[in-house]
Amino acid sequence: MLGPIEKALLAVLLLVLMTGIGSTLSGAQFRAIVRRPQGVLIGLASQFGWMPLLAFGLAKGLDLPTPMAIGLVLIGCTPGGTTSNMFTYYAKADVALSVAMTVVSTVVAVVVMPLLLTVYASPLTSQTLPLPLGNIATTLALVLVPIGLGISIRARSPKLAASVQRLGSMSGVVVLVLLVTSSLVRNYGDLAQIPATGYLAAVTLGALGMALGYGASRVLGLRPSQRRAVALETGIQNSPLAFALILATFAGPQQQQILWLPMLYALFVLGSASVATLWFRRHPVQSSNAAPG
Repeated sequence: MLGPIEKALLAVLLLVLMTGIGSTLSGAQFRAIVRRPQGVLIGLASQFGWMPLLAFGLAKGLDLPTPMAIGLVLIGCTPGGTTSNMFTYYAKADVALSVAMTVVSTVVAVVVMPLLLTVYASPLTSQTLPLPLGNIATTLALVLVPIGLGISIRARSPKLAASVQRLGSMSGVVVLVLLVTSSLVRNYGDLAQIPATGYLAAVTLGALGMALGYGASRVLGLRPSQRRAVALETGIQNSPLAFALILATFAGPQQQQILWLPMLYALFVLGSASVATLWFRRHPVQSSNAAPG
């Protein structure tokens, strides 16, 4: 987990990053998504359809200890977050679609998450899992406010928008380095206690989620840049939301053990997403909605 100073720094960096991402977008791109919402709908089906089912299946199939199974299922039931927007931007995929999916899935989570937790988490624990509405509101603010600012900057001054985009890109790199380094340094002791099946589950959930998101998008006829956005949005879950839910619900040694899989997932999904992003960049696609190079 991050310390107070690291959290403050991360919040500032994310604001800069999301403003930079917003500076690559225009209102016309979002209006196009509203007219043709297939990408968002496929993303929602991916996010809240097979991701919880996949997490539950991995937990049962790998016979994970109950606390670890609970943690994995919680990750599977969360919506997408700002990290998926960052990787979509670096992958030069459909950033507007990624942002739209993050916003819509976060709002839909208010209704859908309690239902998913009842179906998939209730068999694993007798404790009631409250919905962390404060964290959901924070996610929406981290997306909507800086993205809106970036769009406004681009509309007023394309030259300034280019500078903001470069600054946001550098902030994103720092965010990745900070998250990976802090996770390894602060949680080394916990990581050493997790069995091999836990590592396998954490790696598989994100990687297979991306693959399924891409495959479904391809079958249903989305453009390549849209497929890539759906893939990243599906595989990269909102880990901080899962952390907040666990911290608000459980206590003592059980809390720590339930946190293991979300923590491990958050670490390894950065690696999986980085590999996918590098592959996407090596095989560029042309799209009117993709982020400019």
